[in-house]
Amino acid sequence: MKSNPCRRFIALLLASALAAIGLAAQAVPPADDGQWPMAAKDYANTRYSALEQITPGNVKNLKVAFTFSMGVEAGQEAAPVVVNDTMYLVAPYPNYLYALDLTKPGAPMKWKFEPKPDATAQGVACCDVVNRGVAYADGKIFMNTLDGQTIAVDAASGKEVWRTQLGNIKKGETITMAPLAVKGKVLVGNSGGELGVRGWLVALDAGSGKEVWRAWSTGPDKDVLIGADFKPYYESERGKDLGVKTWPPEAWKIGGGNVWGWVSYDPETDLVYYGTANPGPWNPEQRPGDNKWTAGIFARKADDGAARWFYQFSPHDLHDYDGVNENVLLDIPYKGAQRKILVHPDRNGYVYVIDRATGQVLAADPFVHITTTEGVDLKSGKLKYNPQKQPSVGKVVRDICPASVGGKDWQPSAWSPRTGLLYIPHQNICQDTDTYDVSYIAGTPYVGVDNKMTAGPGGNRGLFTAWDVAAGRKRWSIPERFPVWSGALATGGDVVFYGTMDGWFKAVDAKSGSPLWQFKVGSGIVGQPVSYRGPDGKQYIAVLSGVGGWAGSIVSGGLDARDGTAANGFVNVTKDLPQYTGKGGMLYVFALP
Repeated sequence: MKSNPCRRFIALLLASALAAIGLAAQAVPPADDGQWPMAAKDYANTRYSALEQITPGNVKNLKVAFTFSMGVEAGQEAAPVVVNDTMYLVAPYPNYLYALDLTKPGAPMKWKFEPKPDATAQGVACCDVVNRGVAYADGKIFMNTLDGQTIAVDAASGKEVWRTQLGNIKKGETITMAPLAVKGKVLVGNSGGELGVRGWLVALDAGSGKEVWRAWSTGPDKDVLIGADFKPYYESERGKDLGVKTWPPEAWKIGGGNVWGWVSYDPETDLVYYGTANPGPWNPEQRPGDNKWTAGIFARKADDGAARWFYQFSPHDLHDYDGVNENVLLDIPYKGAQRKILVHPDRNGYVYVIDRATGQVLAADPFVHITTTEGVDLKSGKLKYNPQKQPSVGKVVRDICPASVGGKDWQPSAWSPRTGLLYIPHQNICQDTDTYDVSYIAGTPYVGVDNKMTAGPGGNRGLFTAWDVAAGRKRWSIPERFPVWSGALATGGDVVFYGTMDGWFKAVDAKSGSPLWQFKVGSGIVGQPVSYRGPDGKQYIAVLSGVGGWAGSIVSGGLDARDGTAANGFVNVTKDLPQYTGKGGMLYVFALP
């Protein structure tokens, strides 16, 4: 007898409760001050630190400088933030916020802020109770909580300045993304597409917490903030109220398109760029049409949120490919001309190079094994689906590559202007899919798919790849046993860092990929490494350890390895992970002696 897929998904939710030197990236300051003020390091989402004390020649001498317990054993996906000799750390639910004093030995805690989010949020969190980081601006730390709040905390004292309730957990709405502070505003998006939550990006006034504007991801143009200045490059994105017309009647109201990934900002054009997530439900037969404005990227004015252009990576998203991955803003020589581009490695398996002023796709090259599509038509911008891999009710479709988890998921890449390479942490996973009809009930899973994921070609489930953006090809790649679910860090010393799910923190040569150093931490790494200059003038490398998230839910959620469909099929491909690592929640900071 077939087990109930909805019950399995609810079980997961409940378990979660327990090219040359000198290339310049847009918005990167000309001189690195040694701080790390936001999760992505800068507005351009480069995750590049120009600090260069640590080199391929001396990185083997890295030692632990200090550690700090996060007080929570769950998926630690955040990036430490460092400003003015203080490090700020946010934990998964219950979202403790810590400030550590870097001027003193061992970096003792200066203060701890406990936001006390609603405990019931744990029961509707899709993929562990994670939090991906905080942002600093104007003497305040801005943070999000799992139950849908954004809070401003005084960076010096740890006292609450304001808090704003944005999400409704009764509908399954949560917040897991790192906020971005831009021009006196705090940008925040929601999670919950697996429960039929309608997506949005909100701008809050940084001083008061009051809502300035809200851009929905589905619905009529007035809700999506589409007006006369909206000029998408492709014809398929033009037309009135496409956020309604490309859906079955009323389906856009529970259509997903959440904004739980990364937001970039270009000060020159005053545009913010961000991706929208999958349409709901996953079963595509229940939502005929392109399902605007999901699984794509928006460019909006920072002041009022007005949309300037949109491009849909995966129209009528068939495989939960979303579009929320990072958008790295670069000014580089590209195909014979200096171009202002946006680079986006998508879950659908392609690295997109897009003109960030117009939304024109300049290139879309595969970086993983792909069976679901046959390329991107650059003239129309359309993804060319393989009809043999289209999910259908009553039919098991096999060898879907990449799997729903994508060629890469949210785990952010890093760019080095010294090498011209984008360093992509990602996975090598395929799946078999069984689709069924599902009904919407507020606050419960709205999926309609059973997946079983398997390792892709070669058997390794993870890869760390250096991608030549200008040439549109892989320069080198490192296979890993498990998905590389950590973020990447590139440094001015030509050393790149990343972590593995079985608990190794690694340094490799930025040019060749040669292994240089590794250190075994207490739990698998799904966090984002950062680099900063300490008060003593030394370069430090910091990363959070604590396996979890969607990829590590078999450990953090205590899921049964015998149920291959648990965690939407991820358990089937990580059933051996508990043999290599356990739960954790620890900060590790490294430096040269």
